[in-house]
Amino acid sequence: MKKEDIVSEYTAKTVAGMEEILQRELDLLGAANTKILKRAVSFEGDKALLYRANYCARTALRILKPILVFPVTKQEDLYNNINRIPWEEYISNESSLAVDAVNATSVFTNSQYVALKTKDAVVDRFREKTGSRPDVDLDNPDLRINIHLFKETCTVSLDSSGSSLHKRGYRHVTGPAPLNEVLAAGLIQLSGWNRTVPFHDPMCGSGTLLIEANMYARNMPSGYFRPVFGFEKWADYDAELWTRIKDEENAKITETGPEIYGSDISSRAIANATENVGFTRFQKQIRLEVAAFENTVPKGTAGIIICNPPYDERMEVDDIITFYKSIGDVLKKKYTGFEAWIISSDLKALKFIGLHPSKKITVFNGPLECRFVRFSLY
Repeated sequence: MKKEDIVSEYTAKTVAGMEEILQRELDLLGAANTKILKRAVSFEGDKALLYRANYCARTALRILKPILVFPVTKQEDLYNNINRIPWEEYISNESSLAVDAVNATSVFTNSQYVALKTKDAVVDRFREKTGSRPDVDLDNPDLRINIHLFKETCTVSLDSSGSSLHKRGYRHVTGPAPLNEVLAAGLIQLSGWNRTVPFHDPMCGSGTLLIEANMYARNMPSGYFRPVFGFEKWADYDAELWTRIKDEENAKITETGPEIYGSDISSRAIANATENVGFTRFQKQIRLEVAAFENTVPKGTAGIIICNPPYDERMEVDDIITFYKSIGDVLKKKYTGFEAWIISSDLKALKFIGLHPSKKITVFNGPLECRFVRFSLY
Protein backbone atom coordinates (compact mmCIF):
# COMPACT_ATOMS: atom_id res chain seq x y z
CA MET A 1 0.00 0.00 0.00
CA LYS A 2 1.29 3.44 -0.92
CA LYS A 3 1.60 6.01 1.85
CA GLU A 4 -0.93 8.27 0.15
CA ASP A 5 -3.49 5.42 0.22
CA ILE A 6 -3.35 4.99 4.00
CA VAL A 7 -6.68 5.99 5.56
CA SER A 8 -6.45 8.33 8.55
CA GLU A 9 -8.95 10.05 10.81
CA TYR A 10 -9.28 13.82 10.54
CA THR A 11 -11.26 16.60 12.21
CA ALA A 12 -12.56 19.59 10.28
CA LYS A 13 -13.31 22.65 12.43
CA THR A 14 -16.06 25.11 11.51
CA VAL A 15 -18.16 27.94 12.95
CA ALA A 16 -21.16 27.14 15.15
CA GLY A 17 -24.25 26.37 13.11
CA MET A 18 -22.40 25.16 9.98
CA GLU A 19 -21.73 21.57 11.07
CA GLU A 20 -24.35 19.98 8.79
CA ILE A 21 -23.23 22.03 5.79
CA LEU A 22 -19.61 20.99 6.38
CA GLN A 23 -20.60 17.34 6.76
CA ARG A 24 -22.40 17.48 3.42
CA GLU A 25 -19.38 19.08 1.77
CA LEU A 26 -17.04 16.40 3.11
CA ASP A 27 -19.42 13.63 2.03
CA LEU A 28 -19.47 15.03 -1.51
CA LEU A 29 -15.65 15.16 -1.52
CA GLY A 30 -15.53 11.45 -0.72
CA ALA A 31 -15.01 11.42 3.04
CA ALA A 32 -15.96 8.27 4.94
CA ASN A 33 -17.65 7.90 8.33
CA THR A 34 -18.40 11.60 8.76
CA LYS A 35 -19.69 12.50 12.21
CA ILE A 36 -20.95 15.85 13.48
CA LEU A 37 -19.21 17.20 16.60
CA LYS A 38 -19.42 20.58 18.34
CA ARG A 39 -18.23 23.13 15.77
CA ALA A 40 -16.51 20.31 13.90
CA VAL A 41 -16.94 17.20 11.78
CA SER A 42 -14.76 14.09 12.09
CA PHE A 43 -14.12 11.99 8.99
CA GLU A 44 -11.83 9.39 7.46
CA GLY A 45 -9.86 9.49 4.24
CA ASP A 46 -6.50 9.22 2.53
CA LYS A 47 -3.89 11.90 1.90
CA ALA A 48 -5.59 12.93 -1.33
CA LEU A 49 -8.79 13.66 0.58
CA LEU A 50 -6.85 15.68 3.16
CA TYR A 51 -5.48 17.87 0.38
CA ARG A 52 -8.86 18.05 -1.37
CA ALA A 53 -10.73 19.01 1.82
CA ASN A 54 -8.32 21.87 2.47
CA TYR A 55 -8.70 23.10 -1.09
CA CYS A 56 -12.45 22.70 -1.50
CA ALA A 57 -14.38 22.62 1.80
CA ARG A 58 -15.88 26.11 1.91
CA THR A 59 -17.14 25.90 5.50
CA ALA A 60 -14.00 24.40 7.07
CA LEU A 61 -11.77 26.59 9.24
CA ARG A 62 -9.04 23.99 9.80
CA ILE A 63 -8.41 20.34 8.95
CA LEU A 64 -6.67 18.60 11.85
CA LYS A 65 -4.93 15.21 11.89
CA PRO A 66 -5.05 13.70 15.40
CA ILE A 67 -1.87 11.81 16.30
CA LEU A 68 -2.34 11.04 20.02
CA VAL A 69 -5.12 10.99 22.60
CA PHE A 70 -4.29 10.50 26.29
CA PRO A 71 -5.78 11.14 29.75
CA VAL A 72 -4.72 14.20 31.77
CA THR A 73 -5.34 14.24 35.51
CA LYS A 74 -2.31 16.34 36.50
CA GLN A 75 -0.16 18.87 34.68
CA GLU A 76 2.81 16.52 34.32
CA ASP A 77 0.70 14.22 32.13
CA LEU A 78 0.67 16.83 29.36
CA TYR A 79 4.43 17.34 29.23
CA ASN A 80 5.35 13.68 29.62
CA ASN A 81 3.03 12.38 26.89
CA ILE A 82 3.88 15.09 24.37
CA ASN A 83 7.60 14.68 25.05
CA ARG A 84 7.30 10.99 24.07
CA ILE A 85 5.86 11.75 20.61
CA PRO A 86 8.52 11.19 17.89
CA TRP A 87 8.42 14.78 16.66
CA GLU A 88 11.56 14.20 14.60
CA GLU A 89 9.31 12.30 12.17
CA TYR A 90 7.36 15.49 11.49
CA ILE A 91 9.95 18.29 11.62
CA SER A 92 13.69 18.77 12.04
CA ASN A 93 15.58 20.79 14.62
CA GLU A 94 16.02 23.45 11.92
CA SER A 95 12.27 23.79 11.40
CA SER A 96 9.80 26.12 13.13
CA LEU A 97 6.67 25.36 15.09
CA ALA A 98 3.64 27.01 16.69
CA VAL A 99 1.11 25.67 19.16
CA ASP A 100 -2.61 26.44 19.32
CA ALA A 101 -4.37 25.28 22.47
CA VAL A 102 -7.97 25.02 23.64
CA ASN A 103 -8.40 24.35 27.36
CA ALA A 104 -11.69 23.11 28.79
CA THR A 105 -10.37 21.35 31.88
CA SER A 106 -9.69 22.29 35.50
CA VAL A 107 -6.18 20.80 35.36
CA PHE A 108 -4.88 23.97 33.70
CA THR A 109 -5.92 27.57 34.27
CA ASN A 110 -5.51 28.90 30.74
CA SER A 111 -4.76 27.83 27.18
CA GLN A 112 -1.62 29.99 26.89
CA TYR A 113 0.06 27.94 29.61
CA VAL A 114 -0.98 24.72 27.86
CA ALA A 115 0.62 25.98 24.63
CA LEU A 116 3.80 26.94 26.50
CA LYS A 117 4.15 23.53 28.18
CA THR A 118 3.51 21.79 24.86
CA LYS A 119 6.23 23.82 23.18
CA ASP A 120 8.63 23.02 26.03
CA ALA A 121 7.94 19.29 25.69
CA VAL A 122 8.64 19.34 21.94
CA VAL A 123 11.84 21.41 22.03
CA ASP A 124 13.19 19.55 25.06
CA ARG A 125 12.92 16.29 23.11
CA PHE A 126 14.96 17.80 20.27
CA ARG A 127 17.57 19.14 22.69
CA GLU A 128 17.95 15.71 24.26
CA LYS A 129 18.33 13.97 20.89
CA THR A 130 20.16 16.52 18.75
CA GLY A 131 21.54 19.21 21.03
CA SER A 132 19.53 21.91 19.26
CA ARG A 133 15.86 22.81 18.96
CA PRO A 134 13.28 24.13 16.47
CA ASP A 135 12.36 27.80 16.54
CA VAL A 136 8.94 29.18 17.37
CA ASP A 137 7.20 31.05 14.54
CA LEU A 138 3.65 32.07 15.41
CA ASP A 139 2.86 33.49 11.97
CA ASN A 140 4.28 31.06 9.43
CA PRO A 141 5.53 27.86 11.13
CA ASP A 142 6.64 24.69 9.38
CA LEU A 143 4.41 22.73 11.75
CA ARG A 144 1.35 23.97 13.62
CA ILE A 145 0.37 21.78 16.57
CA ASN A 146 -3.16 21.80 17.94
CA ILE A 147 -3.88 20.83 21.55
CA HIS A 148 -7.47 20.21 22.67
CA LEU A 149 -8.12 19.59 26.36
CA PHE A 150 -11.63 18.56 27.32
CA LYS A 151 -12.45 17.26 30.78
CA GLU A 152 -9.62 14.76 31.40
CA THR A 153 -8.71 14.01 27.79
CA CYS A 154 -6.03 15.63 25.63
CA THR A 155 -6.03 15.34 21.83
CA VAL A 156 -2.83 16.26 20.01
CA SER A 157 -3.30 17.07 16.32
CA LEU A 158 -1.29 18.40 13.42
CA ASP A 159 -2.92 21.36 11.68
CA SER A 160 -2.82 20.60 7.95
CA SER A 161 -4.25 24.00 7.02
CA GLY A 162 -1.68 26.28 8.63
CA SER A 163 -3.45 29.60 8.95
CA SER A 164 -7.26 29.47 9.19
CA LEU A 165 -8.97 28.49 5.94
CA HIS A 166 -11.20 31.57 6.11
CA LYS A 167 -8.13 33.43 4.89
CA ARG A 168 -8.90 32.74 1.25
CA GLY A 169 -6.29 35.11 -0.13
CA TYR A 170 -8.61 37.38 -2.11
CA ARG A 171 -9.64 39.93 0.54
CA HIS A 172 -6.99 42.63 0.43
CA VAL A 173 -9.02 45.46 1.95
CA THR A 174 -11.96 45.48 4.36
CA GLY A 175 -14.27 47.92 6.09
CA PRO A 176 -15.77 47.79 9.58
CA ALA A 177 -17.22 44.46 10.81
CA PRO A 178 -16.27 42.33 7.78
CA LEU A 179 -18.09 39.02 7.40
CA ASN A 180 -15.91 35.93 7.90
CA GLU A 181 -15.46 34.14 4.56
CA VAL A 182 -16.37 30.73 5.99
CA LEU A 183 -19.54 32.15 7.52
CA ALA A 184 -20.40 33.86 4.23
CA ALA A 185 -19.95 30.61 2.30
CA GLY A 186 -22.08 28.78 4.85
CA LEU A 187 -24.89 31.33 4.68
CA ILE A 188 -25.01 31.01 0.90
CA GLN A 189 -25.38 27.24 1.15
CA LEU A 190 -27.89 27.48 4.02
CA SER A 191 -30.07 29.68 1.82
CA GLY A 192 -30.48 26.87 -0.69
CA TRP A 193 -29.52 29.18 -3.59
CA ASN A 194 -29.69 27.08 -6.74
CA ARG A 195 -26.83 29.01 -8.42
CA THR A 196 -29.00 29.90 -11.42
CA VAL A 197 -31.09 32.92 -10.35
CA PRO A 198 -29.37 36.31 -9.90
CA PHE A 199 -27.66 36.97 -6.56
CA HIS A 200 -27.94 40.36 -4.84
CA ASP A 201 -26.20 41.88 -1.81
CA PRO A 202 -27.45 45.47 -1.38
CA MET A 203 -25.19 46.15 1.63
CA CYS A 204 -22.11 44.40 0.27
CA GLY A 205 -19.32 46.12 2.22
CA SER A 206 -15.98 44.84 0.92
CA GLY A 207 -17.70 42.18 -1.21
CA THR A 208 -17.19 38.93 0.72
CA LEU A 209 -20.67 37.50 0.05
CA LEU A 210 -20.43 38.45 -3.62
CA ILE A 211 -17.06 36.78 -4.15
CA GLU A 212 -18.05 33.66 -2.21
CA ALA A 213 -21.28 33.44 -4.24
CA ASN A 214 -19.39 33.74 -7.52
CA MET A 215 -16.87 31.07 -6.51
CA TYR A 216 -19.68 28.77 -5.39
CA ALA A 217 -21.71 29.33 -8.57
CA ARG A 218 -18.73 28.54 -10.78
CA ASN A 219 -17.39 25.56 -8.79
CA MET A 220 -14.20 27.42 -8.01
CA PRO A 221 -12.40 25.85 -5.01
CA SER A 222 -12.47 27.96 -1.86
CA GLY A 223 -8.67 27.73 -1.64
CA TYR A 224 -8.07 28.79 -5.25
CA PHE A 225 -6.48 32.14 -4.32
CA ARG A 226 -4.75 30.91 -1.17
CA PRO A 227 -0.93 30.96 -1.46
CA VAL A 228 -0.02 28.09 0.88
CA PHE A 229 -1.41 25.34 3.11
CA GLY A 230 0.21 23.88 6.20
CA PHE A 231 0.59 20.36 4.78
CA GLU A 232 2.93 21.71 2.08
CA LYS A 233 5.61 21.97 4.79
CA TRP A 234 5.09 18.50 6.24
CA ALA A 235 7.81 15.87 5.94
CA ASP A 236 5.49 13.57 3.97
CA TYR A 237 4.26 16.28 1.58
CA ASP A 238 3.55 14.88 -1.89
CA ALA A 239 3.94 17.72 -4.41
CA GLU A 240 2.89 15.54 -7.35
CA LEU A 241 -0.32 14.46 -5.60
CA TRP A 242 -1.11 18.07 -4.61
CA THR A 243 -0.69 19.24 -8.22
CA ARG A 244 -3.00 16.48 -9.40
CA ILE A 245 -5.69 17.38 -6.84
CA LYS A 246 -5.61 21.06 -7.84
CA ASP A 247 -5.73 20.21 -11.54
CA GLU A 248 -8.74 17.91 -11.02
CA GLU A 249 -10.68 20.49 -9.03
CA ASN A 250 -9.74 23.45 -11.23
CA ALA A 251 -10.99 21.52 -14.26
CA LYS A 252 -14.49 21.69 -12.76
CA ILE A 253 -14.58 25.52 -12.82
CA THR A 254 -17.24 26.84 -15.18
CA GLU A 255 -17.10 30.10 -17.09
CA THR A 256 -20.83 30.70 -17.13
CA GLY A 257 -23.05 31.52 -14.19
CA PRO A 258 -25.77 33.80 -12.86
CA GLU A 259 -25.52 37.56 -12.57
CA ILE A 260 -24.20 38.81 -9.23
CA TYR A 261 -24.95 42.36 -8.08
CA GLY A 262 -23.55 44.30 -5.15
CA SER A 263 -24.30 47.77 -3.87
CA ASP A 264 -23.59 49.82 -0.78
CA ILE A 265 -24.39 53.32 0.42
CA SER A 266 -20.69 53.83 1.17
CA SER A 267 -18.41 54.77 -1.71
CA ARG A 268 -15.45 53.60 0.39
CA ALA A 269 -17.06 50.16 0.76
CA ILE A 270 -17.58 49.90 -3.00
CA ALA A 271 -13.98 50.99 -3.58
CA ASN A 272 -12.84 48.18 -1.29
CA ALA A 273 -15.14 45.68 -2.97
CA THR A 274 -13.91 46.81 -6.39
CA GLU A 275 -10.31 46.16 -5.35
CA ASN A 276 -11.10 42.71 -3.96
CA VAL A 277 -13.19 41.76 -6.99
CA GLY A 278 -10.43 43.06 -9.25
CA PHE A 279 -7.90 40.78 -7.60
CA THR A 280 -10.10 37.76 -8.34
CA ARG A 281 -10.66 38.96 -11.93
CA PHE A 282 -14.41 38.64 -11.41
CA GLN A 283 -15.22 42.10 -12.81
CA LYS A 284 -17.36 40.66 -15.61
CA GLN A 285 -19.41 38.48 -13.26
CA ILE A 286 -19.85 40.86 -10.29
CA ARG A 287 -21.41 44.27 -10.91
CA LEU A 288 -21.00 46.96 -8.27
CA GLU A 289 -22.61 50.34 -7.64
CA VAL A 290 -22.78 53.00 -4.95
CA ALA A 291 -26.42 53.19 -3.85
CA ALA A 292 -28.56 53.19 -0.75
CA PHE A 293 -30.86 50.15 -0.61
CA GLU A 294 -33.95 52.27 -1.19
CA ASN A 295 -32.40 53.62 -4.40
CA THR A 296 -31.51 50.26 -5.89
CA VAL A 297 -33.36 48.92 -8.91
CA PRO A 298 -34.18 45.18 -9.04
CA LYS A 299 -32.33 43.37 -11.81
CA GLY A 300 -35.03 41.18 -13.32
CA THR A 301 -38.21 39.86 -11.75
CA ALA A 302 -36.71 37.14 -9.53
CA GLY A 303 -33.55 36.36 -7.64
CA ILE A 304 -32.07 35.95 -4.19
CA ILE A 305 -30.95 38.66 -1.78
CA ILE A 306 -28.49 37.83 1.01
CA CYS A 307 -27.20 40.67 3.12
CA ASN A 308 -25.50 41.48 6.38
CA PRO A 309 -26.97 44.86 7.39
CA PRO A 310 -25.36 46.91 10.14
CA TYR A 311 -26.49 46.01 13.63
CA ASP A 312 -25.71 47.95 16.75
CA GLU A 313 -23.32 45.46 18.40
CA ARG A 314 -20.94 45.66 15.45
CA MET A 315 -21.68 49.02 13.81
CA GLU A 316 -23.37 52.16 15.02
CA VAL A 317 -26.63 53.09 13.34
CA ASP A 318 -28.39 56.25 14.47
CA ASP A 319 -31.79 54.64 14.60
CA ILE A 320 -31.60 50.89 14.14
CA ILE A 321 -35.38 50.42 14.30
CA THR A 322 -36.05 52.96 11.56
CA PHE A 323 -33.30 51.43 9.49
CA TYR A 324 -34.76 47.92 9.68
CA LYS A 325 -38.27 49.25 8.94
CA SER A 326 -36.87 50.80 5.78
CA ILE A 327 -35.37 47.45 4.74
CA GLY A 328 -38.84 45.87 4.99
CA ASP A 329 -40.44 48.71 3.07
CA VAL A 330 -37.97 48.42 0.18
CA LEU A 331 -38.38 44.64 0.01
CA LYS A 332 -42.18 44.93 -0.10
CA LYS A 333 -42.30 47.75 -2.64
CA LYS A 334 -39.50 46.78 -5.03
CA TYR A 335 -38.54 43.14 -4.67
CA THR A 336 -41.75 41.16 -5.13
CA GLY A 337 -40.84 37.79 -6.61
CA PHE A 338 -37.47 37.65 -4.86
CA GLU A 339 -36.31 35.67 -1.84
CA ALA A 340 -34.46 37.67 0.82
CA TRP A 341 -32.17 36.37 3.56
CA ILE A 342 -30.89 38.67 6.31
CA ILE A 343 -28.38 37.91 9.05
CA SER A 344 -28.50 40.00 12.23
CA SER A 345 -27.74 39.73 15.93
CA ASP A 346 -30.33 42.40 16.73
CA LEU A 347 -33.35 40.15 17.19
CA LYS A 348 -35.54 43.07 18.24
CA ALA A 349 -34.73 45.08 15.15
CA LEU A 350 -35.43 42.11 12.87
CA LYS A 351 -39.07 42.19 14.00
CA PHE A 352 -39.43 45.71 12.61
CA ILE A 353 -38.79 44.56 9.06
CA GLY A 354 -42.55 43.99 9.08
CA LEU A 355 -42.55 40.82 7.01
CA HIS A 356 -43.41 37.34 8.19
CA PRO A 357 -40.22 35.21 8.11
CA SER A 358 -40.61 31.84 6.40
CA LYS A 359 -37.49 30.43 8.07
CA LYS A 360 -35.14 31.27 10.96
CA ILE A 361 -31.71 29.69 11.50
CA THR A 362 -29.41 30.35 14.46
CA VAL A 363 -25.81 31.07 13.44
CA PHE A 364 -22.87 32.80 15.06
CA ASN A 365 -20.89 35.74 13.71
CA GLY A 366 -17.82 35.47 15.90
CA PRO A 367 -19.14 35.57 19.48
CA LEU A 368 -22.46 37.10 18.43
CA GLU A 369 -25.52 34.88 18.29
CA CYS A 370 -27.43 35.80 15.15
CA ARG A 371 -30.53 34.84 13.23
CA PHE A 372 -30.38 34.09 9.53
CA VAL A 373 -33.92 34.86 8.42
CA ARG A 374 -35.71 34.18 5.12
CA PHE A 375 -38.46 36.37 3.71
CA SER A 376 -40.33 35.06 0.67
CA LEU A 377 -41.62 38.09 -1.22
CA TYR A 378 -44.68 36.86 -3.09
